[in-house]
Amino acid sequence: MIAKAKISKHGGMTFIEVLIALFILVTGIIGAIATQASAKKGSFDAMQRSLASSLAQDIIERMRINQSSGLFLENYEGTYGAGGSAPASRCNSTANLCTPLEMVANDLYEWEQTLLGSEVKSGSNNLGGLLGATGCISHNNNSVTVVVSWEGRFESTDAGAANSAFASSCGSSNKKRRQIVIQAFIF
Repeated sequence: MIAKAKISKHGGMTFIEVLIALFILVTGIIGAIATQASAKKGSFDAMQRSLASSLAQDIIERMRINQSSGLFLENYEGTYGAGGSAPASRCNSTANLCTPLEMVANDLYEWEQTLLGSEVKSGSNNLGGLLGATGCISHNNNSVTVVVSWEGRFESTDAGAANSAFASSCGSSNKKRRQIVIQAFIF
């Protein structure tokens, strides 16, 4: 007699196999979403640091330009970020020729407005710029120190605590404070 071959009647997946596959798929999707959120936070923090560095370089270049007109660096010293009124002469067209001192006032006003993000608004709220920004300028002879402080999105160590006394006094001392400190020589 010929033995009959047994034919399996399993024609698909069991319910437990489907649940396991679904669990693995959902875990992978949740991991991808978490990675995307983490990358977005890191991207924002990097953009803030890049903007702070650019702002510090901007005021140093403005100081270099005006130094050639015989101005002294003490005209730039101070702490900026509280917002202020526009100078009487805006120096923003060829029709408005300014004295070197008026140019300093205009440069500092424009720098502070950029620091605060006033060029991008929603209603009366500034949306551009740095979060909780403060800029500080100091000089010693021809050596200039520019500190830009802002608030990060998460707590870490206070950036000002490890810096010089001048830098540590720039901005509100807290665990979210970030800083860029740039030193340059202006002749």
